[in-house]
Amino acid sequence: MDGVRSLHFEATTIQSQMKLDDPDVLELDYTQAMMGFLLFAETPRTIEMIGLGGGSLAKYCFRRLPQAKITVVEISEDVIGLRETFDVPPDDFRFSVVHADGAEYVRDHRRSTDVLLVDGFDLGGQPPQLCSPGFYDHCHARLNDGGMMVINLCTSDPRYGVYARRIRESFDDRVVFVPAEDGCNQIAFASKAACFPPSRATLFERASALTRQFDFAPRRIAQRILHRLERRGKHFDARDNRPARRAWCQG
Repeated sequence: MDGVRSLHFEATTIQSQMKLDDPDVLELDYTQAMMGFLLFAETPRTIEMIGLGGGSLAKYCFRRLPQAKITVVEISEDVIGLRETFDVPPDDFRFSVVHADGAEYVRDHRRSTDVLLVDGFDLGGQPPQLCSPGFYDHCHARLNDGGMMVINLCTSDPRYGVYARRIRESFDDRVVFVPAEDGCNQIAFASKAACFPPSRATLFERASALTRQFDFAPRRIAQRILHRLERRGKHFDARDNRPARRAWCQG
């Protein structure tokens, strides 16, 4: 409709959108927010994704991050069957779509990764195997040192608070949750870095650099991240703008 192709599992909820005249643009705000991982992992060499959907993030990373090798894991053969409809590139030496259960893939494969993007939904919402404590533990173990996991969550899920707590526990509270501007999506950025989050100055410096390269509004994403950190009580030290360790909290 109106030059936009959408993927639905049922009539009302949009899983993915693609502009027919610009198929690589990130049409939905939550996908733009998820690209905020570049504020923390500037030059990832490997990116793994759980959930293909309409391929928005997969296409964007493939075409805008030429240094990265990208693997997408999708459990539904029907969704994979739509890859040409949504202009998802064919498999090659640095891009592949794997038909598998994402939770099993993360658990069983020994190879580690710099970035893990989790955007797995079915008709019932988020599958239980992608929300369990074990899954989040396996995600943490799978990341390289300094790696970043980004998860698309839905705040309308009655167990959202449970999932958020599990992520914080698996990642030793090195997590920030940022709302998308459309819908009920909440994006969790969870880090395996020894020091997280970076300073305010570092975040804005990275956002300025990314703004010159990308069109997903990195500065706006950085502002939303800082706003959420400050709401959680992570007060910044006046001398160097770094968050004090004592300010980390569970709220």
